[in-house]
Amino acid sequence: MKLRTDKSADALKRAEALMPGGVSSPVRAFKAVGGQPLFIASGSGSKIRDIDGNSFLDYVMSWGPLILGHAHPAVVEAVRKALEGGASFGAPTVREIELAERVTAAMPWIEQLRFVNSGTEATMSAIRLARAATGRPGVIKFEGCYHGHVDALLVKAGSGAMTFGAPSSPGVPEDTVRHTHIVPFNDLEAVRRTLDASASEIAAVILEPVVGNMGCIPPGEGFLKGLAELCERQGVLLVLDEVMTGFRVARGGAAERYGIRPDLVTLGKVIGGGLPVGAYGGRRDLMQLVSPVGPVYQAGTLSGNPLAMAAGIATLDLLSAAGTYERLEAISQQLEQGLVNAAAEAGVAVRVQGVGSMLSLFFTDQPVTDCASALRCDTERFGRFFRGMLERGVYLPPSQFEAWFVSLAHSEEDIACTVQAAREALKQTV
Repeated sequence: MKLRTDKSADALKRAEALMPGGVSSPVRAFKAVGGQPLFIASGSGSKIRDIDGNSFLDYVMSWGPLILGHAHPAVVEAVRKALEGGASFGAPTVREIELAERVTAAMPWIEQLRFVNSGTEATMSAIRLARAATGRPGVIKFEGCYHGHVDALLVKAGSGAMTFGAPSSPGVPEDTVRHTHIVPFNDLEAVRRTLDASASEIAAVILEPVVGNMGCIPPGEGFLKGLAELCERQGVLLVLDEVMTGFRVARGGAAERYGIRPDLVTLGKVIGGGLPVGAYGGRRDLMQLVSPVGPVYQAGTLSGNPLAMAAGIATLDLLSAAGTYERLEAISQQLEQGLVNAAAEAGVAVRVQGVGSMLSLFFTDQPVTDCASALRCDTERFGRFFRGMLERGVYLPPSQFEAWFVSLAHSEEDIACTVQAAREALKQTV
């Protein structure tokens, strides 16, 4: 279809005068795929509509939290009721307890948690807690994993940092990252070597258990369990960044799916049902170090606000229905196989990788297992594919290094339309 973009173009000019790049987060700027960003007016179910009136099947889903789809009636009603009672108090509410009960019921390794406002806050706070608990300064992170724009973790990060060729950022002092040790994802031997050399300095290992910020990269067989065993042996805390995977790849997140028990977990996205939220939690003895019970300080005026709690409660209640994750997985696998078939018909070498309702299509004929193999993918071809899909009414993440997200609102007809669009768009990338 011929996209109408006049209003988005005008909006971008206005935005660029007021905001860097005209956006509030870098990947939204479309720099990695060419063209200009579209300004979205509304969303319903599996679709979004921009201010020019173009309609798209959406696989960004607000970068993961909208597992029920856009504007689900139960979530909208829950937020409406909460708003009528007051948006924020800076004081405890019962909804915080109710959401915490649902999270800990699904993830029993989280014995206590603290709500915050974003995934970045959650990972920052979890690392501070790990350092305090162990008395050690060091952290091991994996090349290409992104844990928010935390200074100590913004080194060889994924997502937008890879897209823009800036794996770290100016403004981050060298002293801030000198305790951050980088190893390749899926390389258990590299972790072992680092721990053997520096275990007495390492407080924690943090990772995305299923990477979503280099595109979707699953852990290799035995990798997560081996990592947990290494951490336990060396007295190092294992921190799973489940901001993206929590309640998405399984009800109990990646920890449930892969059968591991982390010391600390960070959450976000789905537990807020589309509203800004984050959380960190884990073993009770660790969380008892957090103020006001313990000495580790962390605070936030809007943490646990009624609107985010209400949206999260409504979302998690709907996800608890029998068969929910089976349906989500089935429709996601239908999309994965359809993309594989479409690429074969077009004679284009791709690698489609997915876990649960996260997936990515990489322009490579080799498995993508880490940052190095992700960077070998053909990003220019992905840009052409992205634009071809957009012209056919499918809105994908505007970067080769981001995961796609399927929601319960996506129908079999939506998947069929997406596969047909991919079949045509892939042929144009040759």
